[in-house]
Amino acid sequence: MTAFLIVGFTLAGLMIGSFLNVCIYRLPKRESVVWPASHCTVCDRPLAWFENIPVLSWLALRGRCRTCGKRISAVYPLVELTTGAVFAGGAIIYGLSPLLFVRLTFACALIVLFVIDLQHRILPNAITLPGIVAGLVASLFLPPGWLSSAIGIVAGGGILFAIAEAYYRLRGIEGLGMGDVKMLAMIGAVLGWPLMLLTLVLASFAGSLVGVGLMVSGRGGMQAALPFGTFLALGALVAAVAGDPILSWYLAFY
Repeated sequence: MTAFLIVGFTLAGLMIGSFLNVCIYRLPKRESVVWPASHCTVCDRPLAWFENIPVLSWLALRGRCRTCGKRISAVYPLVELTTGAVFAGGAIIYGLSPLLFVRLTFACALIVLFVIDLQHRILPNAITLPGIVAGLVASLFLPPGWLSSAIGIVAGGGILFAIAEAYYRLRGIEGLGMGDVKMLAMIGAVLGWPLMLLTLVLASFAGSLVGVGLMVSGRGGMQAALPFGTFLALGALVAAVAGDPILSWYLAFY
């Protein structure tokens, strides 16, 4: 992989990250992600082309709308930078292969789900359901293979559904939403059942650490609602990049 291609994928990631910001803002509102054109969310003024340059426009405008002066969240450049870094890393890890584009599309879905769940505590069907289908179709031709993908869908959705149902029956309150169930099924479809299980372990561990940290700091209790989809997104990204070495290391103990 030449430096030229890595730079090209980084720039492509920055531009796609700008579109992901549109998805993050509009999907929870059930608005179209293609129309109308990008505009200020306060004064509704359409943005000029030079206001849509990833990261640089936010820096040049000092994080404020050019017209109304409303502050523009730092989430926008962070999403763009993260997507650019993911695209560069994906190009290095997978090279110019069909699997690269599958994994980059998957990573884009994870980034959107990460932020939306963190901000709104929802995981849009517009991403998870097509992701399940796309993951299964891609597995007919690429890793992890259709059988592992199919098992990942059933097991991923089934495990979280069973946990959510058991928690509701024992406590009388919802501990997990169906969005989490569908998201883990999507992860299983794309990564296969072994990496789906690893994702669940990593997400549960990270969620536990954050939950304990909130309780120790006094900013949350046992009933504090944590965005589990956010942790699933982090776990899935780690599993996609380093899942096989992690599993090999773990299985070596047996």
